[in-house]
Amino acid sequence: MQKPIINLQKAFRKEFVTKIQEIAPNYQVSTELADDELNNVEISVGWKREKELQLLNHSNLKWVQAVSAGVDYLPLSEFEKKGILLSNGSGIHSLSISEHVIGTLLTYYRGIGQAIKNQAVKKWDQTGIHYDQLSGKNLLIVGTGHIGKQLSVSLRGLGVNVYGINTTGHPVSGFIETYSIKNLAKIAEGMDIVVGILPGTEATYHIFNSDVFSHMQPDAVFINVGRGDCVHTKELATALKEQQIAFAALDVFEEEPLPVDSELWELENLLITPHISGMTVDFQWKFMTIFLKNLKSYVAEGKLVENQIELRKGY
Repeated sequence: MQKPIINLQKAFRKEFVTKIQEIAPNYQVSTELADDELNNVEISVGWKREKELQLLNHSNLKWVQAVSAGVDYLPLSEFEKKGILLSNGSGIHSLSISEHVIGTLLTYYRGIGQAIKNQAVKKWDQTGIHYDQLSGKNLLIVGTGHIGKQLSVSLRGLGVNVYGINTTGHPVSGFIETYSIKNLAKIAEGMDIVVGILPGTEATYHIFNSDVFSHMQPDAVFINVGRGDCVHTKELATALKEQQIAFAALDVFEEEPLPVDSELWELENLLITPHISGMTVDFQWKFMTIFLKNLKSYVAEGKLVENQIELRKGY
């Protein structure tokens, strides 16, 4: 009888493949599947859209370990119908995204962005540089999960007053105060900086919209490193053009790559980065720390102990 398969849809180092085989000796570890092996895939590490129907149409798939933190691109309703477990890579990117946000804020508040532009045209200009102090600012993190918590730790070390928003407003360690997401626009009024780190769900679609931007201060900053469709792109562009807010930085977009004809490219008070905030040093080791812990539990008890997704919620 053929062994059930753990299908790795990403090339991992040999040391990790060896550890998988040690933990799950009754499974075959595969990176390339023949057609006659599809029915034996029980665990998929990663998810490729082109193989989506192939795997879902075969009834033995029981667990998908996503490589990413976001899972909105996965067929969650189908997973629920078929009783497929899902876990994600949440927490892997916490330091990287936190450093990206801090780098973005310092680029703006210390005038570094303008200095880079001036250097390109050999312009020495001290008086035209915008500068401010990050320490002492009131900052709202919308999404108090792994990344939000790490960002709070890093920002508090720089003297920033950090507040949070989550679904219910439940308290989270490291935040001065937390609020329910239904109060987003009202709470944004008193903030110098709003940072979005939300998953992509029906509830968060276009949650950063004209209502929120119109409530923000005219010298406020908005950053999004969550999912692109959490931001109503056209309404953000309008807010920037009409100077309802002073500056924004986007690392994620509703459409990626960002089309060359997008009006966003032309906005002087917007920083665009090409979805790079989550790029992480030694990603494989960090990912395998999560997966191997789950694999031990799954082999022993059929359960997951790390980052299991509630399929109906999408996070």
